[in-house]
Order: sequence, then structure tokens, then C-alpha cells
Amino acid sequence: MALLAKNIFVNLPVQNVKASIDFFNAVGFEFNKQFTDDNAACLIIGENIFAMLIQEEYFKTFINKPIANAATSTEVILAIGVDSREEVDGIVSRALNAGGSHSKDPIDHGFMYSASFQDVDGHLWEAVYMDSSHVAE
Repeated sequence: MALLAKNIFVNLPVQNVKASIDFFNAVGFEFNKQFTDDNAACLIIGENIFAMLIQEEYFKTFINKPIANAATSTEVILAIGVDSREEVDGIVSRALNAGGSHSKDPIDHGFMYSASFQDVDGHLWEAVYMDSSHVAE
């Protein structure tokens, strides 16, 4: 039987938890206040999908390697599926207006549309819409 996780928690180092909260609130996301304090903030991405935005100094207590500098290198792209092309554009527009930066121009494959941005720490995010009628079951 294949392993199926019930939740996903992506842990991201951030330079300033408060600035990250302000940024993602402006994009339209919410936080789980039960798991948010001065060291970390629990960003709610989906029903069972979360990103823990962890202050860099505290993040270092969980690792034995240096933290990658997201402004100059890429370790991951956080891609989130949404319900429409308009929602893709809205998320990216709000991110840019909230202090995020341009990552790449939108990619349109007809059945799939995506656009991306960098958050205030340089982490890469991509919003993706896929027409479900093109997905084999």
C-alpha cells in the first residue's frame, strides 16, 4: 500500500515573520493563529496544506546545514493549484502589489495556465490553473 500523507507542512526560513505575515495576508491567505508566534507563522494554503514561515535564527535550530539564500538560489518552487485563470492572475497581482517580485512571465498551454512570483524572502511561488477536462482519471 502506498504511503498517503494526511497533511503537508512546508517549512520556509524567513527574515522577518511579521513582514511575511503582512505580505501573505495582502495576497489573500490566512494564518492559523494557534501555531503562529514571534518565531513562526502557520500559513494556510489549503485544507491540509500549510507553510511554516520560520524566523531564520529559529529555523537554524532544526537543521545542520546552512540556509540557502532564496534571493540568489532556488531549492524549491511552491506551486498551488487554483480554480481559474483569473485567480492565477489575481494572486500574482496581489503578490506584486504587496512587495513581492516578478519571477517569470505567465505560461499558457491552453489547458494549463500558470504565473509566478517571489515572496519578500525570494521564495518562488507559482499559481496554476488546469482545466480538469484535460486530466485523465
